[in-house]
Amino acid sequence: MGIHMNGTSSSNGHPRFSVYLDHAATTPVLPEVLEAMLPYFTVKSGNPSSVHAWGRAAHQGMEAARRQVAAVLNCRPRDVVFTSGGTESDNFALKGVAWAYRRGMFPDKPPSTGPGHIIISAIEHHAILHSAEELEHHGFEVTVLPVDKYGSVDPDAVARALRSDTVLVSIMYANNEIGTIQPIEDISRIAHEGGALFHTDAVQAGGYLDLDVDRLGADLLSLSAHKFHGPKGVGVLYVRQSVALLPQQHGGSQESRRRASTENVPGIVGLGAALTRAHQNLQSDVQYARGLRDTLITGIMKRIPDVHLMGHPERRLPNNANFCIEGVEGETMLLKLDMRGIGASSGAACASGSTEPSHVLRALGVPRELAQGSLRLTPGIDNSPEEIAYALDVLENCVTELRETQAVASS
Repeated sequence: MGIHMNGTSSSNGHPRFSVYLDHAATTPVLPEVLEAMLPYFTVKSGNPSSVHAWGRAAHQGMEAARRQVAAVLNCRPRDVVFTSGGTESDNFALKGVAWAYRRGMFPDKPPSTGPGHIIISAIEHHAILHSAEELEHHGFEVTVLPVDKYGSVDPDAVARALRSDTVLVSIMYANNEIGTIQPIEDISRIAHEGGALFHTDAVQAGGYLDLDVDRLGADLLSLSAHKFHGPKGVGVLYVRQSVALLPQQHGGSQESRRRASTENVPGIVGLGAALTRAHQNLQSDVQYARGLRDTLITGIMKRIPDVHLMGHPERRLPNNANFCIEGVEGETMLLKLDMRGIGASSGAACASGSTEPSHVLRALGVPRELAQGSLRLTPGIDNSPEEIAYALDVLENCVTELRETQAVASS
């Protein structure tokens, strides 16, 4: 770890250092993860459905990874479904359960009880929000729960929203923008008491929070490998044995007939290796990331006036620092930071390019003008204290320059 030299100097107008502080968007693949993957691109590159030696080698690697994931989630290997990532897992959870209900696959909750009802929160990832909107077009009813000023869902609000035809409650484990951790155990218990299944988008939780599905009370849980130093393009949907789920892809019998498509074996092996490493190093990784995060929060709040910390002050991801900075425009600030070697974000990477304020910040009640000054800094285990010190210096200078420019333009 340490500040990365990029081969240029400040004298020619380029940054001397390169500091990546956008781990909530994606993380670099660790060397040991890449090493585990490499044979499955070459000598073990067979189709895992083939019966010959090459296929058997690929299948054995895939099933070993499935057991690794199951060990971390504390579930049966057959309850692990490999997908293309968190977005597909979220889509599969909502649509798979909803259409299973319509097919009459829930004996204790037949379609005659109502059109089918789903509960989500206002700060869910767009994979959940847009899936819910799509289901509404097909006659399902969706309740979108509000959050408080910290982005927390009130479990009592879940209880009040439950209906006889509520088939699924989907509340994310931790928010991807502001880092707030939800009271998942309380919410899942309430959902079950009301006869509904519970799904959690745990994509941001991977590598930083406990993923024991029994403790969480999760019937379905989504993960994405690239959030915990695995490869992009591969994820997991945990599906409890008792859950009826209608496949959303057809054409093959892969993943126990739940998801047709030739499996991404190198990616799956990388996911298993990355999740195992994250689980084994959970305590030390959390402690290290929290130290970097707290240095960022303390430094920014002390050195830059008129800054507001977003998200819960305590119940938040150990690597998430999200701010709204008065008097600056977020995208301009990101460009200035990038020019000086700092990689940051104004919110969810999936919403990049949008000029609209974050739906998460709007749900918190943040005024539009203030929300335009959003900045998310998410350090990781590959960052160093020296990088954080450099980032603080650069950010302070950038904000000062932007505010001075704004003052001149307004005069």
